[in-house]
Amino acid sequence: MTEKWDWDLGNGESLTFDVFARNIGWNKVAGLYIFAYQQGNMWYPLYVGQTDDFSSRLPNHERLPQAIQRGATHIHAVVIPQQRRRDILEKMLIQYLQPPLNYHYR
Repeated sequence: MTEKWDWDLGNGESLTFDVFARNIGWNKVAGLYIFAYQQGNMWYPLYVGQTDDFSSRLPNHERLPQAIQRGATHIHAVVIPQQRRRDILEKMLIQYLQPPLNYHYR
């Protein structure tokens, strides 16, 4: 069973992500992802992104080495097929969570 985590969107709503400890075996689906680390029972985001294909985007992601250097241990992912919805949710997450490796939407 996959662990899940709810990330707040900043508007009173949240989005449930699956938590993955390994960066392998991704499906060819679209969605949002967060490079994160856990401290106690809380997760902390380092980078929020989106992709139209997890299987091609995540294995060699250019921000992953920086995220690991800052302590990232897991990738949180959620399938969101619609591009417009991904755009909106990614912007909301970045604005609310303020992950240190995201520079846009601030």
